[in-house]
Amino acid sequence: MQNKAFLVLETGKIFEGYSFGAEGEVLGEIVFTTGMTGYLETLTDKSYYGQIIMHTYPLIGNYGVIPEDFESKSVAAYGCIARDVCKNPSNFRSKGDLDTFLKERNIPGLCGIDTRELTKTLREHGTMNGLITRNPEKADLDEIRAYKVKQAVESVSVKEKITANDNGKYTIVLLDFGYKENIVRELAKRDCRVIVLPYDSTTEKILAENPDGIMLSNGPGDPADNPGIINNLKQLINKKVPIFGICLGHQLLALAHGFETRKLKYGHRGSNQPVKDLKADRVYITSQNHGYCVTNESIDQSIAQLSFINMNDNTCEGIKYLNSPTFSVQFHPEGCGGPKIRTICLMLL
Repeated sequence: MQNKAFLVLETGKIFEGYSFGAEGEVLGEIVFTTGMTGYLETLTDKSYYGQIIMHTYPLIGNYGVIPEDFESKSVAAYGCIARDVCKNPSNFRSKGDLDTFLKERNIPGLCGIDTRELTKTLREHGTMNGLITRNPEKADLDEIRAYKVKQAVESVSVKEKITANDNGKYTIVLLDFGYKENIVRELAKRDCRVIVLPYDSTTEKILAENPDGIMLSNGPGDPADNPGIINNLKQLINKKVPIFGICLGHQLLALAHGFETRKLKYGHRGSNQPVKDLKADRVYITSQNHGYCVTNESIDQSIAQLSFINMNDNTCEGIKYLNSPTFSVQFHPEGCGGPKIRTICLMLL
């Protein structure tokens, strides 16, 4: 028999459902993702640090737990919400069920609520904080409203250097703000030796690896909360080493050039975000996970040009810098909603 559990939003609105995963309360920023599959990649994506993930697709867990699909060894998200959770998965690669997976990692979950209503609420009012609890009458709305994701990047970044594909022809330094394993896998496929360095690595330490290129990874939190990284990037962009940023890396690179970022009403999360390549006049369906964007009007056209836009809201999805071998995209070119690597992945990586 499942225990009743509740989601209390900062507005005081309450959703009633049932608990799964670990027992206990959890407070976080409620965000929704629209992918029909990929719940394992989502849960193990460190960009969700400090957030409670709500899946809009009504059933998750049906193909079980597959460690080979993880994007990291841990779950950075604080909680998981779904309409229905499959208790008896069926997949030849499965090593277990989602409920047990979350219990083992002490991640509370909530199921049985009307996720359609919750999605509409977030779309109408914007991303908000919420509390998963067994005792909604004791919820402190002021505490819920005051919650903010803090020290996100430093909480998820590696603590020391990691090297992958040591025999690769090209050396790429991956500056880790919360990187996904598939970034390393895709670079290795392209004959790259990948050196993962902590987020606060100095310019001298990065250049000491004699890299052919520098990649700035995805990651969690408000990009403006990282002045140390931004100042470091200001030095790097003058060294003429090719730099490519993804997601948070894209935003931090823009801030280092003096551009601005802002928080989106409810973000872009899922594997079906349409993005237009302005130069090729072609649209791609991309995988995304972010709650902030670079503001189009802040881009100084004398030093950079907008290269991609989101077809749903016209927000910035890519920038090409004119005075250095530097470019970035807001989406995940290493991610793919289908069985094949897209052309854009081959073009960008």
